[in-house]
Amino acid sequence: MEGHLKTDIVIIGAGLTGLVTAHYLLKSGFSVKIVEKNSRPGGVIQTIREEGFTIESGPNTGVISHPEIVELFEDLKEDCKIDIANPEAKKRLIWKDGEWQALPSGFLTAVKTPLFSLGDKFRILGEPFRKKGTNPNESIADLVVRRMGKSYLDYAIDPFISGIYAGDPSKLVTRFALPKLYNLEQTYGSFIRGGIKKHSEPKDERTKKATKEVFSAKGGLQYLIDALVKSIGNENILLNCKDVTVTNDNQIFNTSFLMGSIPVGLTSEKVISTVGGKDIDSIFPFLAQEHLKPITQLEYAKIVQVALGYRQWKGIDINAFGGLIPSKEKRKILGVLFPSSFFAARAPEGGALLSVFLGGMKHSEFYSLNDEEIQSLVEEEVGEMLKIKGIKADVLKIFRYLYAIPQYTATSEQRFEAINFVQKNYPGLILAGNIRDGIGMGDRIKQGRAIAEEMINK
Repeated sequence: MEGHLKTDIVIIGAGLTGLVTAHYLLKSGFSVKIVEKNSRPGGVIQTIREEGFTIESGPNTGVISHPEIVELFEDLKEDCKIDIANPEAKKRLIWKDGEWQALPSGFLTAVKTPLFSLGDKFRILGEPFRKKGTNPNESIADLVVRRMGKSYLDYAIDPFISGIYAGDPSKLVTRFALPKLYNLEQTYGSFIRGGIKKHSEPKDERTKKATKEVFSAKGGLQYLIDALVKSIGNENILLNCKDVTVTNDNQIFNTSFLMGSIPVGLTSEKVISTVGGKDIDSIFPFLAQEHLKPITQLEYAKIVQVALGYRQWKGIDINAFGGLIPSKEKRKILGVLFPSSFFAARAPEGGALLSVFLGGMKHSEFYSLNDEEIQSLVEEEVGEMLKIKGIKADVLKIFRYLYAIPQYTATSEQRFEAINFVQKNYPGLILAGNIRDGIGMGDRIKQGRAIAEEMINK
């Protein structure tokens, strides 16, 4: 493949964003080449099958937060089926004072729960009547304490943020990290009043597809990746591409790289980058450093994921989505998911599959532990909290993510401005991926579809 090839669009990165974008562009007749540094497409998404267990690395689930998610599965229905989590296992558990408590799902359970203080339970009654905030960079922590009280922060929002961002709610800015929550207050003046009004608003058939249910792909998320690869065509996905560099010559982009020892060049009018902030400056040397600084200095949470498979489950009842650990409880893990409880065929009959997470912004030091130390730490924590002390897992897998989740802190506004500046001054160049537009799988699918439609409709 040595030499220069011409194509309409080059996409850098074969993660979910890049694959979804390519899928829709190719359907509309564009020629597309994806350039990927790794030996396989899909980014961190990978499904491993071992001894009857179906283990996910990277994201274990997504939320149907946008209709684009359902529409993608509809598009790929011959090769991939959406898998909706078992509603009987939707309960979320929160660790408090040495035991698990169910996160309230309604008014009655919120009144009875020991998670929140009596004062905050009364305080929540006044939430619809409080003034809305005026600080656009208010942190999630400050917003929640102001509207709902400290115990709601400690035992609902803090563990929730650990589960989504592995982050610190005192540093994440609400309008960037949780824009829907921010808009509820700004638009309706209240979370409760806004939630009620949003629920009662008429929805068209497309909007109804965004059911907020938890999803995966039947058999594992690898089926989604494989279906996208089949749609795109292996010939359009270039793997093991090293030293990727893009130059700009009169609004024509030249992307050069090595495939093994073979130099390859691609000429295109458009380039879409889906890489992390840390790689932008090396790939695009023509972009001024002062413009890139807010992007390249984006902070990422370091995360370790440990999958534990048990052929026979002898611990507590885990008919739930999972359990989250508030920072206040001073445990060594962020939380644990129970994939075998909410998706079928993830573990042998009578067995269980757990997915344990540790590290994050508050405990980045755990990332540097060796495998033996991580295994010992997780076995001790899970053994005590799930009542399986001394019982070894039949399957144990450790996954490390140095740049796992970008943190949407107060610097996000400067980052978005920098991205807009670059795209305005270099027509045809798009900076995408999780550096903007959210961090979830649903966000990546929505963004990929939106970028493709923008190009198709130009």
